[in-house]
Amino acid sequence: MERRAVCPGSFDPITNGHLDIIERASRLYDVVHVAVLINKSKQGLFTVEERIQLIKEVTAEYGNVVVESHHGLLVDYCKDREIPAIVKGLRAVSDFDYELQMAQMNNGLTGVETVFIPTSPTYSFLSSSLVKEVATYGGDVSHLVPESVLRRLIERIAERRQS
Repeated sequence: MERRAVCPGSFDPITNGHLDIIERASRLYDVVHVAVLINKSKQGLFTVEERIQLIKEVTAEYGNVVVESHHGLLVDYCKDREIPAIVKGLRAVSDFDYELQMAQMNNGLTGVETVFIPTSPTYSFLSSSLVKEVATYGGDVSHLVPESVLRRLIERIAERRQS
């Protein structure tokens, strides 16, 4: 039987921190689903389709990553695909407080387990929001996102400025 897990997130945009967790999960599991969670109340910098495409591009080398979007409860996504584990990266103790509550709720709802992977110290401060903010003000984020993501990020910020 295949060992399967899901790495959920908004990935707006995907960062090197996200990639670190996805890559490490891809070594632990036979198939890793990356679920781009849709939040209708948030206006993203990238569309869900663009995020999926970017993630597919930067995870293609792993060979065992499936990228999809999902609207609704993550446990429903897991149940529909018979995925027994959620993989989450932890940057700091503050992440743990929130993620532990989510893990307990998800396990209580459907029995799905959550596996926590500590983020590499290199990326312990990193978030998509921070990347967008720094890039918007012209800061160098080239070491925080893959090259193809950086190109699209710079293009999108320029497009937004012109509109």
